[in-house]
Amino acid sequence: MKIGKNYTVAFKRKRQNRTDYRQRLRLIQSGQSRFVVRRMLNNITIQIIHYNPRGDTTVLSAHSRDLLAYGWKAHRGNLPAAYLTGFLAGLQAKKAGIPHAILDLGLAPVVPGSAFFAAVKGAIDAGLPIPHDPASLPSDARFNGATIASYGAHISSGSLQFARAAKNGLPPQDFPTHFNDIKQKIIQQWK
Repeated sequence: MKIGKNYTVAFKRKRQNRTDYRQRLRLIQSGQSRFVVRRMLNNITIQIIHYNPRGDTTVLSAHSRDLLAYGWKAHRGNLPAAYLTGFLAGLQAKKAGIPHAILDLGLAPVVPGSAFFAAVKGAIDAGLPIPHDPASLPSDARFNGATIASYGAHISSGSLQFARAAKNGLPPQDFPTHFNDIKQKIIQQWK
């Protein structure tokens, strides 16, 4: 619909609500690598991206499916999986010589304590400095699975909520030990 003589059609990605160009410009002008976190229903994807005028360059990528190689038995879209994926990405970035990065959430809402910030906490624990507000990070009990274990102790054994993990041989009460085992396997491979 034409509004006036000087009407300009907005970029397609802006019309589709897929890119905030003002935010992207601020991130690009910083000159730092971007720690891009994207969350799907069942998976977490983390990428370290450098700006290039011809097109952004993805330096490294970590996906929550990568946790399966370390023996991960639980859901890949929860906070512990996000933390471990961020930890894996942080170790890869450290090995690739990336000194620091800034967080890029895209159009995702900023919710303190969410899976996005669990991924940031994982990368920070791996040694990748990312500017953040410490109040936005989840507590240790949330990302290491202690909250899941305490909740799992109060539900009935026939509950479908943890059925997939139970089918894989992981009852909710064993979640913190499983989390620590997977984290140690990641550390052993990358250090």
